[in-house]
Amino acid sequence: MAERGRLPRSGRTTDPFRPALQVLDGGDTAPRARGRNQGAREADEDGTDARRSQREPAAPRTKSAPRTKKEPEAAPRRRQPTRPEKRPERKPEKARRPEKRVPAEPPKLANSTRRLRLGTVLALSLFVMIGVRLVVLQVATSPDEAASLLELRERRLSTVELPAPRGSILDRSGAVLAHSVEARYVYVDPENANLQKDVPGTAAKLAPLLRIQQSKLIELMQRKQSLGRWLKFRYLARGVDVAVADKIEAMRLPGIYTHTDERRDVPGKDLAANLIGFTGDDHHGLEGLEARYDELLHGTDGKRVFEVGKGSLGAPIPGGYERYTAAQPGNSLQLTIDRYVQYEVQRILDAQAEKNKATVAGAVVLDARTGEVLAQASYPAYNAAKPEAYDAQERIDVPTSVVTDPGSSHKAFIFGAALQEGLIKPDSTLTIGPALERGGEAFKDTHPQPKGTEMTMPGLLAYSSNVGTILIGEKLGKEKIYEYQQKFGLGQATGEGMPGEAEGMLLKPEDWSGSAPGSVPIGHSVSATLIQMAAAYGAIANDGTYIQPHLIKSTISGADGKVTPAAEPKTHKVLEPAVASQLRTMMEAVVDAKGGTGGAAAVTGYRVAGKTGTGKMLIDGQYTSHNASSFIGMAPAEDPRYVIAVSMDVATGGGGDVAAPAFSEMMSYTLLHYFVPPSGTKPPTFKIHP
Repeated sequence: MAERGRLPRSGRTTDPFRPALQVLDGGDTAPRARGRNQGAREADEDGTDARRSQREPAAPRTKSAPRTKKEPEAAPRRRQPTRPEKRPERKPEKARRPEKRVPAEPPKLANSTRRLRLGTVLALSLFVMIGVRLVVLQVATSPDEAASLLELRERRLSTVELPAPRGSILDRSGAVLAHSVEARYVYVDPENANLQKDVPGTAAKLAPLLRIQQSKLIELMQRKQSLGRWLKFRYLARGVDVAVADKIEAMRLPGIYTHTDERRDVPGKDLAANLIGFTGDDHHGLEGLEARYDELLHGTDGKRVFEVGKGSLGAPIPGGYERYTAAQPGNSLQLTIDRYVQYEVQRILDAQAEKNKATVAGAVVLDARTGEVLAQASYPAYNAAKPEAYDAQERIDVPTSVVTDPGSSHKAFIFGAALQEGLIKPDSTLTIGPALERGGEAFKDTHPQPKGTEMTMPGLLAYSSNVGTILIGEKLGKEKIYEYQQKFGLGQATGEGMPGEAEGMLLKPEDWSGSAPGSVPIGHSVSATLIQMAAAYGAIANDGTYIQPHLIKSTISGADGKVTPAAEPKTHKVLEPAVASQLRTMMEAVVDAKGGTGGAAAVTGYRVAGKTGTGKMLIDGQYTSHNASSFIGMAPAEDPRYVIAVSMDVATGGGGDVAAPAFSEMMSYTLLHYFVPPSGTKPPTFKIHP
């Protein structure tokens, strides 16, 4: 029977946390449940340390009734200790809290370390397998097997070109001169099995819609290799109307597809067509500004590569391989051209050229202060939307391509150089005769003067005296003449922006023949384009400073619309401002003096300065029998705003008869269009003879 209490043993204090002993069945103790960390602390209840309790395990005790001091009573024990225990006094311990039990070890699969190690092993194994496979493919695979794999891959891939939107060509105000409109292109996949079953039948259905011969379509649909690969994409037609493309799509012809495309549209048809040019079926420029700035306008084409099914499927595989490269749109080109001035100049040039039965004709309108080309016209013109309907010679830009002897319009440079060098003055006079001879060749005047006739400088210009100009040229000398020809921009292309611009030709001093002192000053043995002559007169109008003529005002980014102004034109000094002013006044005599060669160039309300010219057009190094008749002038003469040059190749007639009337109409319109006020002063009165 278990006893419910115990007596304190002598020599120790009572421990309230010590569990009571139980005596069962005659004194045998029941096993005591212990925690892992409690055994070491509770092994010796009598105060001995853990080491001693391990050496001498405590004997079990039995519980008895409590003893009194007089009659102590020992509790019965099963066995007595072999030796008395000495229990040293120990200080009372502080009560300790029972420690927490350590949780059971988690399952092996829940161990994070084991999971990390397992994942690392699996990843390394995967990389090893991939590496081994790559080695096998690159080393162990034979060239034939590799080629077979590449061929299988290529057969599954189809490539479709994505044309880049081409930039527009605009006039100075932003009006469209040429742009691209939405269209479609039609292409064929020659590797389509169903197509190859009936190529002639498919071609017959497409021929009337695409307006292409059936035989040509059949040829395009045949299987063909290029660089060892079977082509899966070939254009059948480009620039197809959207409505026509929709009809083709509705027919669902095997291997025939359509895609977004564009077509070049020229709203003005022949307006500035010789300048703008045109593009080919591949949307690349072939002539004019379209060709010169093709890289800027065209942009970068895109591409779509995708995986297609085999056999009769021949269509993109949903979820299959696909690579898409977006097209980068081209930039737009803003010109200095004013479409209103361009239209009127073309109209006047066409009318005068028809009237005078000219073979070719050209006209240029320059802003004297900036060098901007406001109009540049050619005769004959053509419809840039249908360039194939015109001969190549009908599509040239006359002002930059046709080279002629400038004739008497070159004389202004000789007078200007002589004024600049101090060899003559505006009030100087010169004694001349009806003709003179140089190098065995006679040079006569169209207004012959008796021998010993004295004439003023304005009078020599008004009558376009060959004799007087030759004599002034001899004062300059051939080196100075050549120097000033170059300063006025002759002998080199202006770089205004047109492709294939001619440079003209100058006769170097060492190449002068015996007759050159007579021919060069009056504009023969010299060749130049109309744009060169217009720019040279622009220097006279701009107080002696030459400004490079230019057609490009700015570029407009196709990506973000950012406007970038064109580079500043090159400039250089030719004459002093005072000399240029004197020369302009002298040149007014050509228009205003009685009997002057340029009277037909007068503009009501405005003072005009200019010069007539009659030379020969040069074709393949040979002069034609026609006259290259021209007039180049500026207005208002006292403060020039615009320079206009007109030239026509005619069978008969000089610059004053052929070109001067056209100049007058063009200048009148230009001045009114830009609201230039009339001249506030009248031209001076000129004397031909002192």
